[in-house]
Amino acid sequence: MPAMNFKKFLVPVGAILLLGLAWRSGGWGGVALAGGAIIMFLLLHFNRAMQVLKRAAERPVGYVGSAVMLNAKLKPGVTLMHVIAMTRALGELRSPKDEQPEHYRWTDGGESYVDAVFVGGKLQSWTMTRPDTATDDPTQTPAA
Repeated sequence: MPAMNFKKFLVPVGAILLLGLAWRSGGWGGVALAGGAIIMFLLLHFNRAMQVLKRAAERPVGYVGSAVMLNAKLKPGVTLMHVIAMTRALGELRSPKDEQPEHYRWTDGGESYVDAVFVGGKLQSWTMTRPDTATDDPTQTPAA
C-alpha cells in the first residue's frame, strides 16, 4: 500500500482551524471574515490555473520557444502546472494516459526537445536532446 500524502489534507485542516479560531475570537462576524479570506484564496488559485491553461490553449501541443532555456529553468519538484506556465504550452504526452510516471515532451523549432518525467504531478527528472549538427554533405569540400 502506498504511503499516504498528508500534504493533501494540510490546507483543508488549516481552513477548518482558521474558521474555528475565527468563531472563538469574533463569533459569526469572524467566521464571515475568515470564510471570505478562504474563498478569496481559492478564487485566486483558480484564476491563475485558468490563465495558465488559456495561454497554453493558444499554442501547439508540445511546443516551446527554446528547449535549452526550458532545460536551464527546470528544477526537481516543480508541478506540471508550473512547467506549463513556463512553456505556455501543454506538453506532448509520451506515456499511456492515466499511468504513473507521466512522460511529457516539449520541442522547439530547431528540433531540440526536453523529455520530462512527472510522478504525482511533480517533476522528477528531465533530459534535453539536441539534433546532430554534423553535416555529411558530400558536395561541401573542406577548406585547405
